[in-house]
Amino acid sequence: MKITKSNNKGDTIFSPLSGEVIELSEVPDSAFRSELLGKGIAIVPENGEVIAPFDGKIVALFPTNHAIGIKNDFGLEVLIHIGIDTVNMAGDGFEAHVKMGDMVKQGDKLIDFNVQKIKSFGLLDMTMVVVTNLNDFDVIVEKIKRVKVGEKIIYAKKRE
Repeated sequence: MKITKSNNKGDTIFSPLSGEVIELSEVPDSAFRSELLGKGIAIVPENGEVIAPFDGKIVALFPTNHAIGIKNDFGLEVLIHIGIDTVNMAGDGFEAHVKMGDMVKQGDKLIDFNVQKIKSFGLLDMTMVVVTNLNDFDVIVEKIKRVKVGEKIIYAKKRE
């Protein structure tokens, strides 16, 4: 599964996990619902493994390991945020397999998380995948109901 590029004008983002796709407008968190943090999708995960959505560099990793940012050579920045209010778990149930500054290949394991532990805290495991640098990219989100890890979910075209 390689990244497809079109004349250096766009990039494909592949799904970092499998599950049911939810539109951001349906996410019960106002920062994501309003696209304040970026444009993309939410996925209700089938399992607790997050993989790299493209080749890139880890540019953000929260100390609680519930959210990670990745940037590719083309300048596309994506935030993967596991769950709603999971920062309150203080890292319990989350294990990062990368650190800040690491270079990763699409498909590399980034984070493992315990779905049952998230639910035991009374929280949602819905995972948001959003392009954060919307000033630089136009974002086209695939209209799908379910996704498998590695399938195309978002296309981002660099603005001229």
